[in-house]
Amino acid sequence: MNKSLPPLNAVRAFAVAARHQSFTLAAEELHVSHSAVSRHIKLLEEHLGVLLFERRIRQSLLTPAGQRFYQQVSAGLAQIADAAAELRQQAARPTVTINTRPSFAQLWLMPRLDDFTAEHPEIEPQVITQTRSPDPARDSFDIVIRRGRDDWAPTIESHPLFEDELLMVAAPELIERIPLADLADLGQHTLLTVRARREDWHHWTLRFGQSQSATQEIRQFDYMHRVMEAAVAGEGVALCPTTLLGTHLSSGRLVCPLPDLRMPLPRYYYGVAPQASASAQVFLTWLQKQTP
Repeated sequence: MNKSLPPLNAVRAFAVAARHQSFTLAAEELHVSHSAVSRHIKLLEEHLGVLLFERRIRQSLLTPAGQRFYQQVSAGLAQIADAAAELRQQAARPTVTINTRPSFAQLWLMPRLDDFTAEHPEIEPQVITQTRSPDPARDSFDIVIRRGRDDWAPTIESHPLFEDELLMVAAPELIERIPLADLADLGQHTLLTVRARREDWHHWTLRFGQSQSATQEIRQFDYMHRVMEAAVAGEGVALCPTTLLGTHLSSGRLVCPLPDLRMPLPRYYYGVAPQASASAQVFLTWLQKQTP
């Protein structure tokens, strides 16, 4: 700590005495004796090497040095009080905890949370990502969002949220270099996929009457947002759920070379934990107004 810092209790006693222009009133506010206030201020004057008050019989008046010091000290104490109030407010701020998979959080939920906090600044959203479905017996959360209803904990009732479908996407530079006018051209491209959905390309080609080449180059990633990053970088063609495309198409980072070929996916569902916070319903009302 800076050795030039004056005794803080003495500074506080000085600020109160300066505001009242009275040691007696300062003592009453601080719940200490008159002599205690006097000792604090004398200690502060000795530390600073200047007189802060002119002592009179019924009143203590600030000296010019004391007036200057009080202006700066009062501003500093007000700043400390504001900082403490802000921390207390944040500590008391209600939260809502949303449990979802990493890619949905990264590509759909997180970009929209600014809108929620703008609408509800009194609530702090907290996002937890995990691949397994959460269980209230082991995981702490208010709301769960997942595609499909597999492996849901029996204590959580699922409710339908978004419908979804797979769409083929690629970087425009890649399609300019290696055209993709129909599924027959797909054999010239590297296919990008996420390990958890590695059968998507197989089902996709079967659905639209095109067999997948045994020599087709396929690159697998752990998460869909990594697949999207690779697609934007022009490393291959990806199948992406429309809910996770975000602004990739509207911004031109990705294009859809065959927009009529869409494969339905299991829809998204949400559930509410049995011990969910009161803020959960506020978040759900906002969530249900969002578009995929």
